[in-house]
Amino acid sequence: MTDTKAAAWTGGVNSLGFAKSPADTRVVAAMSGGVDSSVVAAMLKAEGYDVIGITLQLYDHGAAIEKKGACCAGQDIHDARNVADQIGIPHYVLDYESRFREQVMEDFADTYLAGSTPIPCIRCNQTVKFSDLLRTAKELGADCLATGHYIRRTDGDAGPELHRAADASRDQSYFLFATTREQLDYIRFPLGGLPKTEVRELADQFNLPVAAKPDSQDICFVPEGSYAKVVEKLRPGSGRGGEIVHLDGRVLGQHEGVIHYTIGQRRGLNVAVGEPLFVVKIDAPNRRVVVGPREALMTSGLLLEELNWLGAGSLEAAADAGAPVLVRVRSTRPPVPGRLGWQGDIPVIWFDEPEEGVARGQAAVLYDPTGGTQILGGGFILKAIPADERVVAA
Repeated sequence: MTDTKAAAWTGGVNSLGFAKSPADTRVVAAMSGGVDSSVVAAMLKAEGYDVIGITLQLYDHGAAIEKKGACCAGQDIHDARNVADQIGIPHYVLDYESRFREQVMEDFADTYLAGSTPIPCIRCNQTVKFSDLLRTAKELGADCLATGHYIRRTDGDAGPELHRAADASRDQSYFLFATTREQLDYIRFPLGGLPKTEVRELADQFNLPVAAKPDSQDICFVPEGSYAKVVEKLRPGSGRGGEIVHLDGRVLGQHEGVIHYTIGQRRGLNVAVGEPLFVVKIDAPNRRVVVGPREALMTSGLLLEELNWLGAGSLEAAADAGAPVLVRVRSTRPPVPGRLGWQGDIPVIWFDEPEEGVARGQAAVLYDPTGGTQILGGGFILKAIPADERVVAA
């Protein structure tokens, strides 16, 4: 068990990396109302830090209060306040609803309508949490912002580095690749070296009212996992139908809107041609869903946009040299070998072996191939380069 009791400071660097006592170190703890962020606040308070808890109200808590397992809604704000009261720290709730709607929800809807597959949790970390909240923490005179994410921040020779969590089953590096060098210098992740089981034990040890609370599973503003319903609510009339077309040009049927489909989807196509069919392309401007055999999903490379580079040296030097990397294209998949490069002036990743079912709009996260734990950066997938050129002709 991690020793969370405050000890007399004897000089040197404290546990958050500052050359001063915990009592002289102000920390803003981002408190979502869940177990992880609550344990972070309690740990830091027990170690003697000057802790301020902040909870963000991100969407209409009145509409979301009945949705269990979400974050940043009515019950969660109540839980965060109770934890702060119990451990004896000041707690503030900031109304970020308009920012969240504009920067995350609107982007989510527009990305789906463009035929891409968004990852709103990345946008939320990238904008509301690690930009707006970070700025608020600095305005409060905090030395750092601490969160309950499972990822490790270490001090390397060239500055702070981002590494995968010690508990691989909880690692959240896929959702945090967009953390910039400047943000990484300010943010701390106290749970990065702990297994989830120990975090639960700490919640019990601190007697936190959320100790038995289940982890959130869904996107917070997507009730019942229905992405299409959210898009239709944000963009009325977006569910316009169109054709389901085979790669060979045959029209196989009709659909009720491209927002109901994503690359690699097999179920719910409602067409039958005697072979398994998968969604291999979404032609949003023409409202067409293109389907084909599984081998048509194979991609040899990815063009990336908004690439954030955290590795040594520059992105330009790494891409010019064809630097080897490990690439993760989905949070549930292990990283696979590849190389950096260019296609024109756009960064590209070439896979050593073709990868399946990669969707535009998703993230490609890059890791150091020598150890596999350091996050070198990543970007959003602008285009998948097909191994089967029939997709290009569709």
